[in-house]
Amino acid sequence: MKSARPAGGPKMKKTDALYPPIEPHETGELLVGDGHRVYWEVSGNPEGKPVVFLHGGPGSGTSPWQRRFFDPKVYRIVLFDQRGCGRSTPHASAPDADFRYITTAHLIADIELLRKNLGIEKWQVFGGSWGSALALAYAQAHPDAVTELVLRGIFTLRRVELEWFYEGGAAALFPDLWESFLAPIPVLERSHMIEAYHRRLFDPDPAVHVPAAIAWSTWEAATVTLTPDAAQIGAKSDPEKATAFARIENHFFVHRGWWEEGQLIAGVDVIRHIPTVIVQGRHDVVTPMMTAWDLHCAWPEAEFVVVDDAGHAATEPGTQKALRAATDRFARAAR
Repeated sequence: MKSARPAGGPKMKKTDALYPPIEPHETGELLVGDGHRVYWEVSGNPEGKPVVFLHGGPGSGTSPWQRRFFDPKVYRIVLFDQRGCGRSTPHASAPDADFRYITTAHLIADIELLRKNLGIEKWQVFGGSWGSALALAYAQAHPDAVTELVLRGIFTLRRVELEWFYEGGAAALFPDLWESFLAPIPVLERSHMIEAYHRRLFDPDPAVHVPAAIAWSTWEAATVTLTPDAAQIGAKSDPEKATAFARIENHFFVHRGWWEEGQLIAGVDVIRHIPTVIVQGRHDVVTPMMTAWDLHCAWPEAEFVVVDDAGHAATEPGTQKALRAATDRFARAAR
């Protein structure tokens, strides 16, 4: 199938810990209702152990390098772009984009529909950042469909998490970068940055929403790694990608994921029996370790791995190694 929006991604170093690049052997568009089509792809072993990759953001879409966390000889690797982003349509950057049908409940339903359409009984669920929140929510809604969970950079959309990164907490570490995040917002509106950004991101005028989207997206890109990654920052400056990313994130954050405060951590009893690995960068400033620690304390049965020389990004070497170790371990168990 043709794609008008090829998914990009960071360039991996020659020393990275992931499997070699592979291409999908099957792609498609899933009609999920409400006028939405969700792009999906399958790579690796067609008869292998199924795993679904849940990307972050929400709104970032998938990239080819994300196939590489999984042994292609063992895993049947499923990637898909969540509603409104990547190669899924309609795109959230469109002036008339309708967000009524882009909610957590819709995404969970899409995952289930994709599983059934691919003829998969159960699968491993792998998710980082927003993907960890969606993975927890999906597993709690459909525990019988999940064989294992691999979670990275734990994010549950609690008020303290959102206020830390978007309302000034992280500014204590990055006051220079925070100035650029503040710039699109008038001084009198800066006490509620998420709401102030919401008004601008959803303004129909590109002269208003595009600069806001780029400022929102580059703030995250500039802080996501332990040391700045110019390639990631540059990628988030693309107007179309930045607009979709910022709008979808902000939309979910304004609604707190449509969850009760602390719901995902409080709900671990439903999934306590599922073998799980939690990987967290010690120096993650986007989704600080406090949330991973709270999840660990509520769920001590899950393996908890702290990467001392990593921030938030899955591209960092220590995090790559920990994530590959987790998928390799579950692959061995499947043999």
